[in-house]
Amino acid sequence: MLWGRFFPACMEHNVLYAFILTLLAGLSTGIGSLIALLAKRTNRKFLSFSLGFSAGVMIYISFVELFAKSSEILSVDYGHHWGQIATVLSFFGGILFIALIDKLVPSVENPHEMRSIESMQVEVKSEGGRLVNSKHMMRTGIMTALVIGIHNFPEGIATFMSSLENPQMGIAIAVAIAIHNIPEGIAVSVPVYYATGNRKKAFTFSFLSGLAEPVGAVVGYLILAPFLTEMTLGYIFAFIAGIMVFISLDELLPAAHEYGEHHVAIWGLIIGMAIMAVSLVAFQ
Repeated sequence: MLWGRFFPACMEHNVLYAFILTLLAGLSTGIGSLIALLAKRTNRKFLSFSLGFSAGVMIYISFVELFAKSSEILSVDYGHHWGQIATVLSFFGGILFIALIDKLVPSVENPHEMRSIESMQVEVKSEGGRLVNSKHMMRTGIMTALVIGIHNFPEGIATFMSSLENPQMGIAIAVAIAIHNIPEGIAVSVPVYYATGNRKKAFTFSFLSGLAEPVGAVVGYLILAPFLTEMTLGYIFAFIAGIMVFISLDELLPAAHEYGEHHVAIWGLIIGMAIMAVSLVAFQ
């Protein structure tokens, strides 16, 4: 395999590039913050389509590219039968890993329990427009930011490691993760703003919460770098595929449905898959 021959050089060349992609994806929580602070109403069709699009990109890449690449690599070392078994176990290992993280997060403060800007404004205002229990709202905003950090840590590893192997695939995953982070930025900034009345502070909390992804990328790379062989990447790719499939099915599609635009979300899903299919064929 030519890819294996040039593996060390490619890894060294792509580390900075992969980190920048992961950083940009993580900091897109700031986009969600701007939407929450500047928009008076939720653009439901846009968010439904975007979340569906993101899910389509992740699902297509996971099964067509990452799972297939994992199977190809592991089959070289273990043979076809045991290579398939190793791939499947790694895939479901990724699902169980992210599901466990999701299970440990209280649903009340889970940023993936999507709500509209309007509904969050109603929750934190009294009839006279005065703030209600600002200490509680501030705690909610801070806890949501911490929860996002926990969720985004493995997502940062997924984006970073995928970008190392295939920079163009990394762009697609980074865009999908960035879209996925927009509602999370809303979930942080709205309670902080209504607790403090400070737009700058709300934006800062939301923006910084996205730093968990590049931090996850760095920590993951430092831990895995001494063991990065082609076979190790085979396991990692299947593991990442499991993480992204779970995120798509458990978070993105249900969130898109919550915004009340089911068919718009499905078309976003299909278009996301189609664009990824065309791009993967065109650049291979």
